Order: sequence, then structure tokens, then C-alpha cells
Amino acid sequence: MAPRFVYAPAPESRAVVNLRPSYGLFIDGEFVEPIDGGQFKTENPSSQEVLAEVSSAGLADVDRAVRAARRAHEEVWGPMPGRERSKYIFRVARILQERSRELAVLESLDNGKPIKESRDVDVPLAAAHFFYYAGWADKLAYAGLGPGPKPLGVAGQVIPWNFPLLMAAWKLAPALATGNTCVLKPAETTPLSALLLAEILQQADLPAGVVNIITGAGDTGAALVAHPGLDKVTFTGSTEVGKQIQRRLAGTGRRLTLELGGKAANIVFEDAPLSQAVEGIVNGIFFNQGQVCCAGSRLLVQEPIAESVVEALKRRLETLRLGDPLDKNTDIGAINSSTQLDKIRALAASGEAEGAQRWSPSCTLPERGYWFPPTLFTGVVPAQRIAREEIFGPVLSVLTFRTPDEAVEKANNTTYGLSAGIWTEKGSRILHMAARLRAGVVWANTFNRFDPSSPFGGYRESGFGREGGRHGLEAYLEGSLDG
Repeated sequence: MAPRFVYAPAPESRAVVNLRPSYGLFIDGEFVEPIDGGQFKTENPSSQEVLAEVSSAGLADVDRAVRAARRAHEEVWGPMPGRERSKYIFRVARILQERSRELAVLESLDNGKPIKESRDVDVPLAAAHFFYYAGWADKLAYAGLGPGPKPLGVAGQVIPWNFPLLMAAWKLAPALATGNTCVLKPAETTPLSALLLAEILQQADLPAGVVNIITGAGDTGAALVAHPGLDKVTFTGSTEVGKQIQRRLAGTGRRLTLELGGKAANIVFEDAPLSQAVEGIVNGIFFNQGQVCCAGSRLLVQEPIAESVVEALKRRLETLRLGDPLDKNTDIGAINSSTQLDKIRALAASGEAEGAQRWSPSCTLPERGYWFPPTLFTGVVPAQRIAREEIFGPVLSVLTFRTPDEAVEKANNTTYGLSAGIWTEKGSRILHMAARLRAGVVWANTFNRFDPSSPFGGYRESGFGREGGRHGLEAYLEGSLDG
């Protein structure tokens, strides 16, 4: 047996983050107290420590934010030449880079994800999206989206808790580049990085009202979505809520983009490079504790190598380190909330009850906080809940297949259609499989790779519309199609 290395703790300092005791709403370029809202507490999911008290926007606050965005669009941002808008967006990108360490620590504190993920993925990608779309701001006429493209107006944007800063960048950057103004509503469990982003917008001298950030729970998001002053709504989150939003906006003429859940199949053929595939499987499902809409939560392995892949996975999972998200050695951080943890536990229990075999590596869970060990199920069949429902946690369901046709049939046996992965040394097989998989994004011999220039999105119950790339501009321009 290979020697097991013992890692000394290497925690990132919290001193780089200056947390306020309380935060107001960011409306019309300033932090203000709510008119008819209230207050709620946001906590560190790894310790249950209260980090700050945050304002909750009521109906009057939502209206105030939308009116500020409308005024900024009509008087400042909409008429502004693209080359001038790009200067502000570039400035935001540079400040994100300059304050990257502060943002990474704050994201891990408020979300529970390992610092190496927020430091090496979330924050750099957020800055990259602002850089990328800043470059488009004065080139919209050359984007192939019609002559003289015009902004829609005011966009209401509701983002989830799994990638708070990155999702804010995904929404804001293309909207601003195309001349729209925004009202952003972050998730109630992870509002702090969006509020720090508000400070960065002030630092960048972004004109007042161009971006407004209102915090609160689901009722705040519902009030924003329903506001008649919006021209566009974009939502990333659960399929259930996405359906509610679609019903609410039906017939209103307001544009809508939805990026919802997924149940991605990660397909491993017998000729795949085994070590590389195992790393891709681990990254596909255990990155961000599996709290990823495109997570590779269904592993489809060709029968001749199924046993060896499972054994290699178990050995690899034994090396993962679960613990303090601020420790730079940590691979598995905390689950975002007690509500999410309860859902993961319930679905994992259903897997055992329905006859699948559960396995987790030996690890000690901290006494405080919300934790779930990396887990895999073997003996899974497509009818079981763990193979059908989005768990949104570090739980992998292993299924087998014999032929490519069977792999396609099992991969497509889902109501979702967001992403998939293919592992094989044959390029022809990759192209053949990718053309048949009903998924918006298909990775080949990798997983969970993102780039600002590449579009992302799904269809069926995974939503519609695209974010990222030139396609991401369409959702915010008149005369283009976004779903």
C-alpha cells in the first residue's frame, strides 16, 4: 500500500475580509435601508457562525430598485457609446482581480466551498467574464445578431447560492455590455459576495442605478420577477422555481432565460484512459460538494471495466480531504445549508431503501456545520430516485452499459438536458455520441470546464437560452431569440 501523506493545516487568513455587522440594499449607487423589508442573518455553513445581518427587500424596495435601473438606462447607460461602457466593465474586471484574495475568502466563508476552488475557479472566471464582455461592448454590430442591435432595457436577474460571485458575473457582464441596466437578486444564504461586488462597482465609478443589488429570500425574488417595469428576466436555480417563473411571465411580453437543474451522464468507455477518467469523474461530481447544476451525478461505465473503475474511484475517494473550507488542503467543503443537507440525506436514504449499495470513504465529519461525505452507489438502475432526481450533493450513482446505443439510451433517460461527458480515445466515437446525446453541453475527456467565450445552457427541464460567448449577448438585445 502506498504511504498516506499527512497534511498540516494551511488555513487562509480571514483578516483580508472586512465584514460589516450589517448590510443594506444597494440601490441607485448607494447602500440604503429597506423601506418595507426586514433583516435576516447569513451564516458560515462550515461552523454555523453568523457572519452578518443583511437587509431583506420588500415590495417598495423592489420597485425603488427597478425605477432606479430604468432611469439609469434611459438617461445614462442606454445612450452611452459602447466604447465608453466597455471602460467601466474593464475597470470592474481589473478590480475583481486586484481584490481576488478578499473575494475568494468571503466566498468560502459564506458558501462553504473549499478556498482552492473559490481562489482558482470562481473568482478568476468571474473576472474573465467581465473582461470578455467588455471587449464586446463596442462590437455588437459585428456579432451577427442583426443590424444596429439595441438593448432591451431593464433586466431582473435572480442567481443561486452554489456559485454566487460567478453567477453574478455571468448575468451582469453581458447585460451591461449590451447597454442594459440590472436589478440583481442573490440567494438568501449567500448574499455577501454580491454585496462586496456592489462596493467594487462603487470603486469603479459605475453610474448610479446601472446595477442595483437587492437581497432577501424567495418572496423578494418573486416580487422582482413579477415587477412590470422589467423588460427581461433571467433565472438560474431549480426547475420547480423556473416553471413558476415561466408561468408568471407567460403572455407578458417580457423576455426570459432559464438555466435550471440537471442530471448529467458521465460516460466511460472501455478504451478510456482510466486514471484520467477517474480524475474527471471526481471533478465532475465532487467539485463544490456536487452542488453544481451540470454535475456528472450519473456515471455510466462500460461493463468490461466497471469493476476496475469502481475500485479506482474508491481508492481516489479515500485520499480526498473533507474539512475547513479555508484550509488550502481541503477538497470537500461544507454543504451550503441545513435545508440542502436534509435533501441530500433523504435522497441518499432512498437509494439504500431501493436496493443500491452505498459506500463512502472513512472520514470524520466536523461536529458543527453542514457536512456530507463523498458517497457513491453501485447496483443502481434507471428507475431509482438517485438515478432520476437531482441530488445536488456529493453523491454519485454508478450504472453500467454494454454498447454505445445502450449508453445513449440510458444517458437520455432523464427529464433534464444540461450536460454530459464522454471518455474514450476514439475521436469518431466522441463525435458520434455527442450528436446523439440530448444535452446542451458535452465534454470530451474532461468535465466541468468553462470559458467565457463558450456558451452554456440546456433544454427540456434544464431551461432554455444560453449564457457565455457571443450567444450570451442575444438574451439582452432586441430582435434576437433567447429561447
